[in-house]
Amino acid sequence: MPDTLLFALEASLNGLTAGVMYALVALGFVLIFKASGIFNFAQGVLALFAALTLVGFQSGQIPFSHLINAMLGTRLHHFGWNMPTVLAIPATVLVMIGLAILVERFILKHLVNQEPIILFMATIGLAYFLEGFGDIMWGAEVKALDVGLPKGMSSAVDEATFAWFGYGFYIDRLEIWAAGIAAVLVAVLTVFSQYTKQGRALRAVADDHQAALSVGISLRFIWVLTWSIAGIVALVAGIMWGSKSGVQFSLSLIALKALPVLILGGFTSIPGAIVGGLIIGVGEKLFDFFMNPIIGGATENWFAYMLALIFLLFRPQGLFGERIIERV
Repeated sequence: MPDTLLFALEASLNGLTAGVMYALVALGFVLIFKASGIFNFAQGVLALFAALTLVGFQSGQIPFSHLINAMLGTRLHHFGWNMPTVLAIPATVLVMIGLAILVERFILKHLVNQEPIILFMATIGLAYFLEGFGDIMWGAEVKALDVGLPKGMSSAVDEATFAWFGYGFYIDRLEIWAAGIAAVLVAVLTVFSQYTKQGRALRAVADDHQAALSVGISLRFIWVLTWSIAGIVALVAGIMWGSKSGVQFSLSLIALKALPVLILGGFTSIPGAIVGGLIIGVGEKLFDFFMNPIIGGATENWFAYMLALIFLLFRPQGLFGERIIERV
């Protein structure tokens, strides 16, 4: 097999695993959009806040220690113990559920039946608030996140591809785990959305707030449930991205990479988030591989948005999104 084809195949496999990482973030957007029609600009910051909280629990860091020390002149930083990961993750899940309750109580319940642009602007404000709140609560320094997931080259993939092609492919074991976890998440969320009473109520709320209220669906409960699930998905995304590149405030920017994924897959489709992520991941790797020698580097920074623009022109609802037809 020609070397160029082997290198392209390796780039495609790496693109698939990278696409899964993008899709994990996009899932949170889809969940909230399906439930409320809100494009949640704060989803990337939710992933950052969840990862910061998890690291804080693991290291036994005292929340707001910088603020306490500045106000009281103390030198408190840690409790003096480390929380095991098996306890830190459930504790972080509880924090994200508590955050969902607070978001519903202080923001969403006051915006029932408002225009989508008002809800969108509310999530922008929430994003900036959470970013600053996370800074005050846990500090702004870069933090290492380790939940026991394997990292580095997969020797099994390397050996198998060497036996098949005479050339070993480099695939990160962390991204393989991310692919498996994403598959489980998609299966669970699809079953929940399609076959449970709460999932059907979630779709009803997205269609019409007032109609859902008139048939006895609790809008407040559905929003808390949706934001709680989105917070848990954000935690999974934060764990994967934080384990890969460290927990830092640039982590919130992964939301921007999820936008083309949503445009390709559709804002209302859970499987579409995965398919869109895979297309973006493979597309940007192959485009960079073939076009980098011709037009120079940094193509991965803009290829996804160029592809999304093409979809907006010819299929704005995405591959799996619902076509919206309004009578005028």
